[in-house]
Amino acid sequence: MKFFRKTIVSGIAGIAGVTGLILASATSALAGETLDRVMDKGTLVISTDAEYPPQSSLNADNELVGFDVDVGRAIAEYMGVKAEFVTPGWDVITAGRWAGRWDMSVGSMTPTKKRAEALDFPAIYYFTPAALVVHEKNTSILSTKDASGRKVGVGVSTTYESYLNKSLVIDAEDVPEFSYVIDDADIRTYDTDLLALDELRLGDGVRLDAAFTALPTILEAKKKGYPIKIVGPEALFMEPLAIATDKGDAELNAKIKEAVDALRANGTLSQISEKWYGGDLTQ
Repeated sequence: MKFFRKTIVSGIAGIAGVTGLILASATSALAGETLDRVMDKGTLVISTDAEYPPQSSLNADNELVGFDVDVGRAIAEYMGVKAEFVTPGWDVITAGRWAGRWDMSVGSMTPTKKRAEALDFPAIYYFTPAALVVHEKNTSILSTKDASGRKVGVGVSTTYESYLNKSLVIDAEDVPEFSYVIDDADIRTYDTDLLALDELRLGDGVRLDAAFTALPTILEAKKKGYPIKIVGPEALFMEPLAIATDKGDAELNAKIKEAVDALRANGTLSQISEKWYGGDLTQ
């Protein structure tokens, strides 16, 4: 019996060794595959959000415009290829396993530890504060902690949802510390952050008591006449926003980092930020 067990174990070890060699070869063969495809086609396919102004949204001519769109185009131009945009659901983007449907995401994504299980984050390209907003007639939520136990709208699978669930982990360098000040929120999720703001403008407490998203998105909504106001002067947390790629292509990641570093150094990122935000959020 001992001999029989030993023979089986040896056989399994041998098979495992061969399998390991095959997997290693496959991994090696995949290295750089996405970058090769991009350069061969001359097109960088970029996923972003169609309803997330001023980062990205459709204009009157049904064209994608915004900060993220301009950054994506600048990266493609640096690489010497054309930019092509697609707009899958946010939860689909953050899940990874893109199967080559797009090559990178420029969608103001925070690089959390959970997301890093499925995605790579080759470069942080700007920073933005996360803020709480209420209807302009609201008089009961005067500070962020007053939103505890209230109906708060957020985009699904966002860092804002994670914050309200007290599970947010931002895995990036030099991120300011933050604390959880909203307890037991009645979290209402939407396909996009803008839909949460749309619900809020129906009236104070009609569908939501508050919404939680990026400050630039709130300011853009206010410019468009949304009857909303920001709660408190402080950001609930500061988000580093990163380019995301599907796991496994170190060469693509290196090229994207090179591009972002160059665009920051030559002032392009600052110019794009000034254009869309009226200030430089890229440093």
